[in-house]
Amino acid sequence: MIRNTCIAAAAALAIVQPALAQDTASGPLVLYTSQPDQDAQQTVDAFEAAYPDIEVEWVRDGTTQMMARLRAEFEAGQPQPDVLLIADTVTMESLKQEDRLMAYPEADTEAYDAGLMDPEGHYFSTKLITTGIVVNDAAEMVPTSYADLLDPAAANSIVMPSPLESGAATIHMISLTSLPELGWEYYQGLSDQGAIAQGGNGGTYQAVAGGQALYGFVVDFLAIRNAEAGAPVSFVFPEEGVSAVTEPAAILSTAQNPEAAKAFIDFLLSPEGQELAASQGYLPAHPDIAPPPGFPDRSEIDVIDFDPADALANDAAYKERFVEIFGG
Repeated sequence: MIRNTCIAAAAALAIVQPALAQDTASGPLVLYTSQPDQDAQQTVDAFEAAYPDIEVEWVRDGTTQMMARLRAEFEAGQPQPDVLLIADTVTMESLKQEDRLMAYPEADTEAYDAGLMDPEGHYFSTKLITTGIVVNDAAEMVPTSYADLLDPAAANSIVMPSPLESGAATIHMISLTSLPELGWEYYQGLSDQGAIAQGGNGGTYQAVAGGQALYGFVVDFLAIRNAEAGAPVSFVFPEEGVSAVTEPAAILSTAQNPEAAKAFIDFLLSPEGQELAASQGYLPAHPDIAPPPGFPDRSEIDVIDFDPADALANDAAYKERFVEIFGG
């Protein structure tokens, strides 16, 4: 675990201060985030450059570990963060239902797809980390749809992260099984194809890149960045659409500096904040911000509708169904 107090500096990724509603905010801001260390440092540096009167103290860990820490703080009656920036909307929905999040309906989300934001303004999607199909260059059949993976040419050549171990894989499973043309019959078909479901996205990518498998479900940036660097893989955005983890941000109801926390939300949602996400190699949630190299135009990417409240309510049932098909 890494804990840093960051000092505003003229970093390479520092950007011009946006004109935002909370531009008079000041004082300390405590951020809990699951962003990778480098991304978190860049995000904080850019925010502090835009808001030099705010000093950010940030704590970084994986979402599961971060939530364990935060729940222990809740139990002790001493939650520390003002703002959260973590992996998925299902976790945020659970906090919302526990009245742990402060609504910020005044946040400027007009440019965004409505489905990306909590309708009451409790959490806000900041990027789209989509899951599609990674393909090894040695594969003779290049899929254009998920259904293509049920072709005999893909038999015994498919790997994917397990929903029992990966939040992104859980969201992907729920998204695909919600489509009438796929449903749970699709996951049964993958099992019949000999698909292996285990571990996380990193292991899935390595298996396809290394040739142990030809096809896999994986988050976009792993395949696209490595393909740009010469790895023998390509990434397919299937015609049915892609699922997405959206790295949402939210203000805690116990925030000690809510104005600074609102400024942080404003920054992430601003064009400048979205350009920062693109510069880090992620697909921006803002539809008008150009994606990074290797991605198609945002208008060509269809994101499958996803209901965090339904996913939270039925999490155990979805995973039990998965275990029935693939085993534990």
